[in-house]
Formats: sequence, C-alpha cells, structure tokens
Amino acid sequence: MISRVTEALSRVKGSLGSSERHALPGVIGSDLLRHGKLPLCLFIAIVFSAIFMVTTAHHTRLLTAQREQLVVERDALDIEWRNLILEENALGDHSRVERIANDKLQMQHVDSSQENIVVQQ
Repeated sequence: MISRVTEALSRVKGSLGSSERHALPGVIGSDLLRHGKLPLCLFIAIVFSAIFMVTTAHHTRLLTAQREQLVVERDALDIEWRNLILEENALGDHSRVERIANDKLQMQHVDSSQENIVVQQ
C-alpha cells in the first residue's frame, strides 16, 4: 500500500517537474470523454429535458391565456345572441304589430263576418 502511494507521488512530482503544460478545459474534456461518457450523456439529457419543460410550460401558459380570451369572447357573443332573440320576439309579437297598425296607420281588424258584408255591398 505504501509502495502504491509512493509511486503515485513520484508520478505527480514527475508531471509537476516537467515543462509540459495542459489547458484545464482540455484535460477535463478528454477525461470526460475517456472515463465519464455516461455522466456526460445524463447531463446532456437533463439539460435538454429542462429546456423542453420550460418551452412546454411557456406554450401551455400561452394556450391557457388564449383559451380565456376565447371564453370571454364566446360569453359576449352569447349575450348578444340572447339580446337578438329577445329583440326578434319583441318585434315579432302580433299584439305589438296590431297596436302599431291601429295607432300609427289607423288600420282596423276586420272580422270574417264583416268581410262578407263589405263584399256584398
């Protein structure tokens, strides 16, 4: 065990004593590609799933806001439709038509018995 530690220390001292310099990002990258393929793949999968989750939440919020806007518009159109039906019923009421004919146009309702008398004369 002590021999292994001394070997490791001698290798470290040998590498420190050499004039060869390595860039830290290059050493980390080569180490990851050589020994850490699974953690690297998992890290990439986590990043992609996080980005996908954020974009999905954003689209969901946009669709929810659009749905709320459409519900408000539908309610306004429904109220307008009900008002138009009420107006149609009010304008189509026979008693109203008859009252307007009597008041404004001085028209009178003719019974079928009176109609025969007028035709005979």
